[in-house]
Amino acid sequence: MTQSLALLGTEAASSSEGPAPGTRSFWRRLRAQKAAMAAGSVIALLVLTALAAPLLTALAGQDPNAYHPEAVDSAAGGVPLGSFGGIGAEHWLGVEPGTGRDLFARIVYGARVSLGVALFATLVQLAIGITLGLAAALGGRWTDQIVSRFTDVNVALPLMVLALALLAIVPQSVPRPVLIALVMGLVGWSGVSKLVRAQALALKHADHVEAARLSGWSTWRIARRELLPSLAAPIITYAALMVPSNISVEAALSFLGVGIKPPTPSWGQMITEADTWYQTAPTYLLIPAGLLFVTVLSLTVFGEGVRLALDPRARTRVLRAGKGSAA
Repeated sequence: MTQSLALLGTEAASSSEGPAPGTRSFWRRLRAQKAAMAAGSVIALLVLTALAAPLLTALAGQDPNAYHPEAVDSAAGGVPLGSFGGIGAEHWLGVEPGTGRDLFARIVYGARVSLGVALFATLVQLAIGITLGLAAALGGRWTDQIVSRFTDVNVALPLMVLALALLAIVPQSVPRPVLIALVMGLVGWSGVSKLVRAQALALKHADHVEAARLSGWSTWRIARRELLPSLAAPIITYAALMVPSNISVEAALSFLGVGIKPPTPSWGQMITEADTWYQTAPTYLLIPAGLLFVTVLSLTVFGEGVRLALDPRARTRVLRAGKGSAA
């Protein structure tokens, strides 16, 4: 993923030299990539599962916050009764150690939280990064210097440490998932800003942009009507790769104890609580950790597929590079 983001700027610059690919050609190129389509199917299934969480838990006859003390062995410290963490007809994925809460219900509701926080944080990062990137590219020299130095400072700050500090001091009246998404968005926009600034600087002297400027258009009208359509491909590609990163950050924050608070379920929170149960109830750790791994992997593979579909010349360059190294 890191290498893909490092190559994104140069590939986006080359793709902006020609006309943007049409919607039909984009989907044709994307469908030709079997790995990306398989990853997209997994993502669609996860999103549908998250959206249908109330229906699925109703079908299972379970509530994510309902305790089932009869499903755990209190004499053994709360170890789930039965094989594989209590998996059976009543509890499809078993139960949570200690409390007996249904793991399937908490997993599907946790998917809502994990995916929702990641998507909302990505939108906040895009909004801040695009605005500051365009301001740096289209503003005067001093505007560019101030915004660029501010971006450099944000890059230098360790994201996790800054997020931990902000979550410790901000008011707790805001819903926790929204608060975490806002904090992640406020500290993670620098990559988008740098990408947008670099691409906007490369495009600001293009013929169509100069024609709009000579016609008397305002700076922000030029940005909205002339620059943003040309920047759509690299921004979409970058956003597709930011979502899995944000899911990992949310899980890490929950693992460190400053993320989603109980009783709201979250995959990262489940992994944290499984720290004391992984020997006696390994499924409580393996199920959320496995789903987190599959989700991040699917989003990363799909994001790479989107990048290649938006810039078909990238695939040609990769194939040529592979043939050259083989020779």
